[in-house]
Amino acid sequence: MRKQFRSKKKKNKHTWLKFVVIFILCFFLYQWIIGLFLNIRLADNNEAFILSLLKDSNHHLLYEKSNHNIVNRFLKNLSNIDFKKPISILETVFGYEMKNEITPVDPVVSVEDPGLQDNDNFLEDPSVYIKDPNPTVVTEPLVYIYNTHQLEGYSNANFEEYNITPNVLMASYLLKEKLNKVGIPTIVETSNITDFLNLNNWDYSKSYQASKFFITDTLNKYPSIKLLIDLHRDAIPKTASTTVINGKSYAKVLFVVGMEHENAESNLTLANTLSNKIKEKYPTLSRGVMTKEGPGVNGIYNQNLSPNSVLIECGGTDNSIEEVMNTIEALATIIQEYLG
Repeated sequence: MRKQFRSKKKKNKHTWLKFVVIFILCFFLYQWIIGLFLNIRLADNNEAFILSLLKDSNHHLLYEKSNHNIVNRFLKNLSNIDFKKPISILETVFGYEMKNEITPVDPVVSVEDPGLQDNDNFLEDPSVYIKDPNPTVVTEPLVYIYNTHQLEGYSNANFEEYNITPNVLMASYLLKEKLNKVGIPTIVETSNITDFLNLNNWDYSKSYQASKFFITDTLNKYPSIKLLIDLHRDAIPKTASTTVINGKSYAKVLFVVGMEHENAESNLTLANTLSNKIKEKYPTLSRGVMTKEGPGVNGIYNQNLSPNSVLIECGGTDNSIEEVMNTIEALATIIQEYLG
């Protein structure tokens, strides 16, 4: 009787283990099916995340789901535990922080340091300078987008955990993708203008002189270009830089034309044409056209290099990248219509 009784207990124990194994397998199968249904994968870096944004994917859904997933959080916490250092268990599980009297600080080197001018290995901060996540080869581009002030940033309220500060360069990549999708070959200036300034020992006020170098080089390489866009971000408050159209929030645009050069009138006509086309489809999206001339202003903005050049201020410092993306879609539609 005792042997039978012990055998029964052992059998019950095995049944319980099988149930646990089946439950775990079912749970992971559920996770795999959800991932397959979303048809995306987690981003390993900032570039992959931006690329998924450019492709209009639902990448962020699985990314957010992963961050709140119990299993993933458990494995993440487990990976932070050093079993040779018991204090790491307290730090990871209970949030206990071991404070040292002396905190080592990495040396900070300014990018304006002349010693870095010839340093090709200098690493860029992805939060301020974002590389093109989807570079494409275009032999005869129609549109050339560049950013004289590449580091003009937008709100990073939804991007802090990704170590990204969206900026006008990212907006340029978004516009490039939209235009390429509708059959308008487009290129974006990817050279680091900040590095170019430092290389020549120029300050920020020489930014237009720096971008002139790249514009001239691009026009010489690609005579097919029919439209040049210098994309900027304004410094106005969100109440002035945002509009809602059909329940959708947009970052407003302003066209700026320098009037102190020989191509001023043709550029002014271009800016007015684009602004009017925007007003027809998106009544409150354009802030109109601003002309610049006289003492104390640039008055040129490199628009003397082409009669088909326009400077666009897209949104303000407090606009989100989602609002900018909505505006980029609208701009792509208008540019497609303008170029036929």
